[in-house]
Amino acid sequence: MTEPAKAPLRVLFCGAVLQNFFDLPSAEIGKVWKATGELLRGIRDVPGATIIGTIDDDQTMVGTSPTGFPWTFYILADMPDRDSVVAACNLLRTIEIGEHRLWRYIRIEARIGRELAIPEL
Repeated sequence: MTEPAKAPLRVLFCGAVLQNFFDLPSAEIGKVWKATGELLRGIRDVPGATIIGTIDDDQTMVGTSPTGFPWTFYILADMPDRDSVVAACNLLRTIEIGEHRLWRYIRIEARIGRELAIPEL
């Protein structure tokens, strides 16, 4: 007997740009953007991940994100399991920018739930 397929986790990755980014000299900002691209591709490329949508709030929110909402960017994804979510978040600990890690400039929080089904009438 085959077990039913396990539903993916619906995950909202919330990202915040931190003050350390804004304190950088202009010549150093490109390195952080390159590392941020690596983060975004890394989340997309986690085995079993499906990116549903993204939002970048940078045009209407200028400066650092406060300690909670609103965030600077959001990624809505279906992830196969909790370990894959942890692996995506861990990218901030492993992506290096010179002598620092990406977490010096960006923080991320993952909200894990399930798809909200909209019932038909």
